[in-house]
Amino acid sequence: MRNCLRPDARAIPMVVPYAGGILSGQGLLVGAFFGVAASDADQNATVECETRGEFELPKEPALAITQGARVFWDDTNRRITTTATGNFQVGLCTVAALAADATVRVMLARVPASGA
Repeated sequence: MRNCLRPDARAIPMVVPYAGGILSGQGLLVGAFFGVAASDADQNATVECETRGEFELPKEPALAITQGARVFWDDTNRRITTTATGNFQVGLCTVAALAADATVRVMLARVPASGA
């Protein structure tokens, strides 16, 4: 197909919106796209971001997250939370995280709000 630009669009270029830039492995939200940066980049620079896969990301402190829980990106604090209000759904928790854990394993996936 001549019109197929990316047969497996796992990684897409995204413009870094954050002052101070981003480090490789950090999450970023641009519009309705959430991805994990493949390299370090300055603010307003373009960086390749993985939009699918499983990643270990920082989570809200003192928050326990159960396996299979829907997780959301808190863009203000740049971390994973289970609070839906005001945050962007990014996927599911793949391994339960204790309240004392600094990170959580997340499978990036947009899942239906109803769970159906």
